[in-house]
Amino acid sequence: MTVLIDTPLWPAHGRLWAHLVSDHSLSELHDFASANGIPRRGFDLDHYDVPADMHDRLIAAGAEYVSGGELVRRLIGSGLRVRARDRAASVKAVYIGAMREEKTATSFVRVSVEQTTVTVTG
Repeated sequence: MTVLIDTPLWPAHGRLWAHLVSDHSLSELHDFASANGIPRRGFDLDHYDVPADMHDRLIAAGAEYVSGGELVRRLIGSGLRVRARDRAASVKAVYIGAMREEKTATSFVRVSVEQTTVTVTG
């Protein structure tokens, strides 16, 4: 059971970003992220995007530094990887609920990131 982090190489919003994953469970990943001040909005179905300025601190907190290729291999091996072809529909579902329950005038939307399911009632 390990939380893994790769090199911050991905440019966005004027910064470089790394990926933070678990090779065991999304619960382990969310717990580690929460304990280290990473906002839930940084979660992207199977990983967190974390800015370069957090990289060293996350390693000091227990994340294991690995190459990008090793991170992907271990994520696939864990069974937690969300494939690119499955990502588009899943991303839309997750962002609808922003990973929480929301009540609107016309419907109740509940998103479960752990199971990547969406239930709409109302």
